[in-house]
Amino acid sequence: MRLDGLDREFWSGKRVLLTGHTGFKGSWASLWLSRLGANVTGYALAPDTEPNLFSLARVESVVRSIRGDLRDEEALRQAVAEADPQIVIHMAAQPLVRRSYADPIGTFDINVMGTARLLDALRGREGLESVLVVTTDKVYENDETGAAFREDDALGGHDPYAASKAAAEIVTSSYARSFLEEQGVRVATARGGNVIGGGDFSEDRLVPDIWRALKAGEPLMLRKPKAARPWQHVLDCLCGYFTFARGLTEGAVVPAALNFGPASEAPAITVAELAEAVQAALGGAGWHPANDSGPLEMMALSIDSTKARECLGWRDQLAGDRCVSWLSDWYRALNAGADMRERTLAQIEAFEILHRGTMA
Repeated sequence: MRLDGLDREFWSGKRVLLTGHTGFKGSWASLWLSRLGANVTGYALAPDTEPNLFSLARVESVVRSIRGDLRDEEALRQAVAEADPQIVIHMAAQPLVRRSYADPIGTFDINVMGTARLLDALRGREGLESVLVVTTDKVYENDETGAAFREDDALGGHDPYAASKAAAEIVTSSYARSFLEEQGVRVATARGGNVIGGGDFSEDRLVPDIWRALKAGEPLMLRKPKAARPWQHVLDCLCGYFTFARGLTEGAVVPAALNFGPASEAPAITVAELAEAVQAALGGAGWHPANDSGPLEMMALSIDSTKARECLGWRDQLAGDRCVSWLSDWYRALNAGADMRERTLAQIEAFEILHRGTMA
């Protein structure tokens, strides 16, 4: 099967509730869905970095933006009522591993109970067609062998972030089977690899750390230079989510969970290798290993996205050097004072051209 997740005819006029719309992925998703003709209502906290893509790209001008917390049940129910969604894409989360060690209770409350509160607010809603809950590649019980995880592998999680996302998977499955499926709502989870791209300014993430070090004229410190991750560009990942959401909405035969990541034949890329590639594109003078006595983070992580490729026809367009080139172009434009809404939309348009080429 080959589904076109970027089909304007499908998205035009669709009422979409997007949680986490003020974040890095959420801002890209908001601009893109609006460009495709969807009526997007976003629900999220205010951006927690300065700068941030939500402000730089003036995302608030293209969506109905509701500021709220997943832990606020009344506000969340009101947002659901206002959005009256046909499609829900749930991205809001506490997304940082190291922060989850500092605030495990908050992480579990947001990622597990926040998901439960949202799904509960969706029970019994007329007109709701599909719900896609975004989790992470870290939901699997990681034995650090480096073998690529498949969707039917055991869920788990050593750190509170990974554990909270694995628990959110179980909560989602329970609500789907107990309530939502019987009212005709298709529900699934999307497990994306490590997402990189322009507009990420989060703490403790590799590409923002590189950009900050360059801006400050300071040496880049890497905590886990030998750690390998399934890196992918944000536009590839979002295209996968949109395609999955379309499949669910249209009743296609798709699994209840799908991985989205690099092709299985793509070589594993370490933190150090990606850092050196981005520095070569942006400028920079190497890196130093950090004296890191912080909490445990997994060294090896890989996911198998064969199912998404087979059942959706999804393909990543920005693998390897092309991914580095696109994210570096975005940060160079920022450093040069460009209009970052225009630059962000230009990358979306360029991606759509690549996508149409593969759909032909």
